[in-house]
Amino acid sequence: MLSDNKQKFVSINPVDVFLWTFRRNENDVINLYDTLASLMQISTGSNMLNFGYWNENTSDPHQAQITLCKTIAEMAELKSSNDVLDVGSGFSEPATIWKSEFPHIKISCLNVNPQQLNFASKVIKGNDSASNHHFDSEQIDLVNSTATKLPFANKSMDRIIALESAQHFKPFSEFISESKRVLKEKGILVLAIPTLAKSAKSLEVFKLGILSFTWSSEHYDLENIKKTITDEGFSIISTDFIGSRYTNRLLTIISKKEKF
Repeated sequence: MLSDNKQKFVSINPVDVFLWTFRRNENDVINLYDTLASLMQISTGSNMLNFGYWNENTSDPHQAQITLCKTIAEMAELKSSNDVLDVGSGFSEPATIWKSEFPHIKISCLNVNPQQLNFASKVIKGNDSASNHHFDSEQIDLVNSTATKLPFANKSMDRIIALESAQHFKPFSEFISESKRVLKEKGILVLAIPTLAKSAKSLEVFKLGILSFTWSSEHYDLENIKKTITDEGFSIISTDFIGSRYTNRLLTIISKKEKF
């Protein structure tokens, strides 16, 4: 359920939404999310902006989103980590889920969107009691910065997660390079990237409702993603496609930094 903290409604100009969706620069993505965030919160019943992990037992978008967050936590081996960086953190609700399950970790939530960070601050300080996430708010830091210039010291993070946000990072190679710099030896980078199933028709993505408007991404090619990752000295541990009830897939890539 949503807490009392909600984004305020703003008027929507269809022309603006069209331009933001097809130009897809950093400011366009910020404007798109600022405009649609409140509708997305209502449609999913949560403060998360991801498509979720759907299976035959999934009953609603919020449940799918929680399942995805927990799946990512397992893949990232958060249980054995200390310092975690969530890049493109949205309203930071995934971070509150991870922090409540793994109280020992410290999470830095990085977001280029200052309005989302302002809202995230309210959620964190209030411990998001409506969602039953209980955590030490002092151990979640909010950082306003771009994903291609991470404001962290070399080898300072055990884990870096980009949960359905890396499709907005331009150029993607700079984010991967920065992740390499910031991760500790044997650190783990986990990416979840939305993509369309090969057999799907392009318009079928709109069955996702309001979430379909956040499809404004670069649609990076799978092979190019893999090449960019390995060229930067990462070894790909596993890749997986997880589907929704419709046509989108979440391409999950787990990478571990090799010694260099």
